[in-house]
Amino acid sequence: MSKKRAVIYARFSSHNQTEQSIEGQLRVCEQYAKNNDILILKTYIDRAMTGMNDNHPDFQQMIKDSANKEWQNIIVYKLDRFSRNKYETAKYKKILKDNDVKLLSAMENIPDTPEGIILESLLEGMAEYYSAELSQKVKRGMNETRLKGNFTGGNLIYGYKVENHKILINEEQAKVV
Repeated sequence: MSKKRAVIYARFSSHNQTEQSIEGQLRVCEQYAKNNDILILKTYIDRAMTGMNDNHPDFQQMIKDSANKEWQNIIVYKLDRFSRNKYETAKYKKILKDNDVKLLSAMENIPDTPEGIILESLLEGMAEYYSAELSQKVKRGMNETRLKGNFTGGNLIYGYKVENHKILINEEQAKVV
């Protein structure tokens, strides 16, 4: 019997993360493949891309390539690397299923049983919940910062400056205006 073939998909979300995130994901996925006698044919990587939408070049290429039926599995570090949006997860998993491709999580032991269906759904829901909750906390924090009159980031317009987290008039530039 021939060895199962797979690709690895890795992604990190934020510009604050580094290549170490990708390296760690790849190492775990490669070990998973080795332990399960799976041959890795290719790696797809998206950097600084949110999991809340599907606007990822390598992800889209991987989905497209799945139609070639050169591999039977996609290995991800965890399911949240694939997507954090339950609707997009369902959409792309349906495409993969139609192409006879299975999504495998290297870190989440999801059995190929009816109970595994529930576990996988729970993990996918938790991933979306995490993103939605984090977004809510960030917005609340930004609003509190703004209400205190503190600088929330971005570009200042000409004539203003930031000192001690407060936006102040830049007197030198204000003379010009």
